[in-house]
Amino acid sequence: MLIDPTLYKRIKEKKRHLDSLRPLPKTILKKIKEQFAVEMTYHSNAIEGNTLSLRETQLVLEEGLTIAGKSLREHLEAINHKEAIDFLERLAQKRERITETLVCQLHFLILTKIDDREAGKYRSSQVRITGTDYLPPRPFEVPVLMRNFIRWLKQNERKLNPIELSALAHFKLVHIHPFVDGNGRTGRLLMNFILMQKGYPPVIILKADRKKYYRTLDQAHQGNLVPFVNFVAGSAERSLNLYLPAFERKKTTKKEARKKEYISLAEAAEGTPYSQEYLSLLARRGKIEAFKLKRNWLTTKEAIERYIKTQERKR
Repeated sequence: MLIDPTLYKRIKEKKRHLDSLRPLPKTILKKIKEQFAVEMTYHSNAIEGNTLSLRETQLVLEEGLTIAGKSLREHLEAINHKEAIDFLERLAQKRERITETLVCQLHFLILTKIDDREAGKYRSSQVRITGTDYLPPRPFEVPVLMRNFIRWLKQNERKLNPIELSALAHFKLVHIHPFVDGNGRTGRLLMNFILMQKGYPPVIILKADRKKYYRTLDQAHQGNLVPFVNFVAGSAERSLNLYLPAFERKKTTKKEARKKEYISLAEAAEGTPYSQEYLSLLARRGKIEAFKLKRNWLTTKEAIERYIKTQERKR
């Protein structure tokens, strides 16, 4: 297994908890899906260089406004990405299987009205990936590699856990780099389609994590898949951390509620044997339950207590 066992155990427990709350209230579910769609669109496009802010992205998608000083392409990238999310939502409900046609449809939605000549079509020229030494396959190899990719997905759908399957699907697609442009956005959406089909909330790769995202992808291009899979797993846990509080109905005492509140690592370190720096290291390695909000790691007193008890049992 590529994913860190401790991290995956936490993810499974949270997924089971989410499933225990089903059926999820439709009104709340609709609201949180809308929020995630805006954030996914903003961060995915920002990673690729789009300069719309989160608030501007929301205004474009929800109010249909035009933002002064921003290019037509940037507006279309936001609108197209949201259309692609809605497309995948509909397919996930129908339990549609992933095919080459579906991947090309997804890419078409991302690039439509931006580059209609290339939208939904495999590339016919050699490309390079900025910031890496990895050279994607030659264009004439792409159709065969994509057929093999779809075959790999079908063979591993039940063999791999959903987090590993979605992360590896994302990596394999960008490794082939079948399109002239939009490979990253297509890969991230495909990854989320797999998770949505398995009942997971979508993963949002944060703009603040752009360097780590590209670094772990580069390691995967070189043959080391572990860092990228665990990076995606950490992002999946973050989404569960954001989803669960919206649906939890269980009444808790004030003391229990305080333990579950997300606080800074500096606050979490108080009264423990650990420094803020050490907790930061544990958070980055997935050893404690934590997630990043903008540039700051957040965790809970409950998560720290759980980690301390685990260490005591080991001793």
